[in-house]
Amino acid sequence: MVSYSDEIRDLVRGLGDWFTDEDALERGRMTDALFPYETLFSQIEIGPVKVKNRVVMGPMGNINMAEETGRPGPKMIEYFIERAKGGTGLITTGLVPVNSTSDPTVRDVDYVGVLPRIDSHRSTHSAWQELSDGCHSYGARIFIQLTPGFGRVGNPECLLKRYRLPVSASWNRSFYVPQVWCRPLLDLELRKIVRSAGQAAADAKFLGMDGAYLHGHEGYLLEQMANTAFNRRKHGRYSDWQAFGIDLVREIKRRCGVRYPVMYRIDLTLALDETYGARMKTQPELKRYADERTVEKTLEYMANLVAAGVDAFDVDIGCYDNWWLPHPPNPMPPGVYLRASRIVKEYFAARGVMSNLGKDVPVVAVGKLGFPDLAEQALRDGACDMVMLARPLLADPHWAAKAYAGRVKEIIPCIGDQEGCLNRLFGGGHVECSVNPRTAFEDVCGDDTLPAPRPKKIAVVGAGPAGVYCACRAAIRGHEVTLFEKGTRAGGNLLPGSVPRIKYELANYVEYLNNYVRLCSEEHGLDVKFGTEVTAKSLAESSFDSIVFCTGTSPARPPVEGIESPKVVQAVDLLNDLSIADPAGKVVVVGGGDVGCEVAATLAIEMRKKGVRVIEQLPWFMKDSCTANRGYMIHHLELAGVVLMNCTTLTKVKDGCVEVVSNVSESVPDPYVTWTPPFPDNVEVPFPFAKEFLVEEAAATLPADLVVLATGSRSDDSLYYECVRLRCAPEMHNVGDSMDPGMVLEATRAGYALGTSL
Repeated sequence: MVSYSDEIRDLVRGLGDWFTDEDALERGRMTDALFPYETLFSQIEIGPVKVKNRVVMGPMGNINMAEETGRPGPKMIEYFIERAKGGTGLITTGLVPVNSTSDPTVRDVDYVGVLPRIDSHRSTHSAWQELSDGCHSYGARIFIQLTPGFGRVGNPECLLKRYRLPVSASWNRSFYVPQVWCRPLLDLELRKIVRSAGQAAADAKFLGMDGAYLHGHEGYLLEQMANTAFNRRKHGRYSDWQAFGIDLVREIKRRCGVRYPVMYRIDLTLALDETYGARMKTQPELKRYADERTVEKTLEYMANLVAAGVDAFDVDIGCYDNWWLPHPPNPMPPGVYLRASRIVKEYFAARGVMSNLGKDVPVVAVGKLGFPDLAEQALRDGACDMVMLARPLLADPHWAAKAYAGRVKEIIPCIGDQEGCLNRLFGGGHVECSVNPRTAFEDVCGDDTLPAPRPKKIAVVGAGPAGVYCACRAAIRGHEVTLFEKGTRAGGNLLPGSVPRIKYELANYVEYLNNYVRLCSEEHGLDVKFGTEVTAKSLAESSFDSIVFCTGTSPARPPVEGIESPKVVQAVDLLNDLSIADPAGKVVVVGGGDVGCEVAATLAIEMRKKGVRVIEQLPWFMKDSCTANRGYMIHHLELAGVVLMNCTTLTKVKDGCVEVVSNVSESVPDPYVTWTPPFPDNVEVPFPFAKEFLVEEAAATLPADLVVLATGSRSDDSLYYECVRLRCAPEMHNVGDSMDPGMVLEATRAGYALGTSL
């Protein structure tokens, strides 16, 4: 008989090549075969609270969306209300600390902070009331997510700025700087956190929040206390790893009453052993955490939490040390954790686990469920009771309303790049979205459909994301817009980028862009001219009031001897025609950014080629990518046998081989490390934690039947500057990649901003 732990092990180990299964890939399409979605839009109860449908907005940290005092600001309030307007049944906030003193990583220097607070003076309370009232106005319920703190995954700058060690359940290493140790909290301090949780929940109830939602997964402080990987205490009440979570639930119920719902976010397993195997015994940063809580122990704990008063769970797997698991990036499968939610439902059903009110305990599924047919099927099959959408509701806050109405093709699909949501958040900003420039700017965007005060004749050149957003927004506002595109479809560089099977979400987005263009053509008079390459002369002759250039990029080519060899191809050309790689046995990919690593994965996993190497000049692969996306890719490239060579420069291309120079010093970081992230460029590792970087170069010859260049791109802005010189129109703008090569986020933001202001 297969155990639950075995099932999760098989799930984790299958995440690298799942897309070879056509049925699994098909579940990630934006189809409407199961419309009308009767189960998805049926009511459900969490404790005594009735929720109008089964759609839950997942928690995403509301960092930098509140005032420095912690009072929720207009940005945060309007952000949530927009999702309530969009038909979501249950809103959950991002994490809110139960107090600001127990965990020094929660507050910044001078005791200001980036997180919303409910534990401070009562001047913050009116904003929470405004938020709950606003969501209720549109029929949505709202739960506040309460966190005891970050612990070892919090910002260790508190050691430098405030001279306080980070805290944890036991002596554990900081995730970001493993040389920094986190001290164990005293039982007295933990009891204070428990009391604070009760007070925070009582305040939330008083201010109209419909329930409390405990932040107990992913290796945050509550998980550190409740998992034997991190809690190795030998004495006191909290040496029982279940005690802290149970005490939190009991205190909330004591303060708020048995009928006040409590939801708990939990991981079924950290899956560290399933991820790293033998490394759990050899890597200093990992081996301390080898004794993790098993799936079976988690299920027993969940039953005990229900007995203490929990009314609902949402369940995933993983933690910071394998960060791609709790934050599934674009290469991971749709509905990735439906098996985890089904395991919990099976366990509860077999043991008759019921809430304190004698009701079933809803189990919420998480993980890439933003596909209406998949969500509906999961509910019909009994794999879960509700579906949690986090990033899909950043991409389209009206996901629920559109699905209910059968307008699935109009849903803006998440592309899983995590540039706007996670990368902006951890880079010092707040939650945003690559494909929806209004997300978290609802407070300033206003009504973007208001007619233009003076309609203009506008040309938009290039139908990538910037061009599509600019042209469509301008047409909706009443301008006479012509969109020129030399290709046959909208999408620009996303067209080749969506070719690999792991980029199925990007393929959905390309379909959305083309559907958006079609709708704007039919409903707003957008004139679309595919297969048309314009010149400065043709644009000047058309007497446009304004011309917008969104002409994208052209691939860069390093100045290396032999680079013009027919065995050298650009990554974009390979993606446009994968058969180019068919005759090649050994392949060298030059450039270890997102494109280079995705090409390597396509060759090694999708096309099952052996002998794939990636060379990168920098010490880190995918340095600027989201930690989750980077970790997934590097981990699975290693499993597929791809050789990653960092600090390596291409010097010559020859017949059947390439010559490179590598830094072979022992100070060069291991390119396969995914359990500790690289530091961002604006943060210097402080003494004494910084390691000296030495240079010891050696030349090598690598066999290569094919060389793939993924060495970046340069702006294709020649047409813009020619038109400026010839004064082809009174107004001319250059936006998107043709102004500065970047991510989808920057392109959509620029196109939207210009299209709503022309």
